[in-house]
Amino acid sequence: MGRTVPSYRIASERERRKWKIFRDQLDKRERKTFDEMMSISRLYNVAGVGSCKPVLLHPILMSIIFDHYKQMRNTRK
Repeated sequence: MGRTVPSYRIASERERRKWKIFRDQLDKRERKTFDEMMSISRLYNVAGVGSCKPVLLHPILMSIIFDHYKQMRNTRK
């Protein structure tokens, strides 16, 4: 039998953990901001599952960019 592919949610959490070294090098005040930014992608888990991208970081980053774009549009209104 082949290996089971982890769910997107589990795989995205693993991807976030890979960024721990980067996060730890940030100033303590910036770590909270980084954590908040990375948690944005959880809002778009359904879209991430549907995108079926081989590089898991791509849907995570697109989720963050999309959310920031929405916030900028709302700020203009």
